[in-house]
Amino acid sequence: MNFEIIEQISASEMISEGKSIRELNRLQRVYGEGKWRKLKGLFMIRFESGDICRAELHWYEAHGLGKKDIKIKYFWSR
Repeated sequence: MNFEIIEQISASEMISEGKSIRELNRLQRVYGEGKWRKLKGLFMIRFESGDICRAELHWYEAHGLGKKDIKIKYFWSR
């Protein structure tokens, strides 16, 4: 499911960081060492079909590496 982030509605909230992230070994192997954090936030997104909706997104982030593995967790409206 491909989508584009249009705007951020709420501030990002940290879910976990460091060794408490279950995927830490994979993140370090694939993207490199860093201070990894898992975050969530509410965004307006647009799908390839042109539909726009509000969704809660979760992603991983490390300083200097940016947002990785962005995924939709919940839809708030369609």
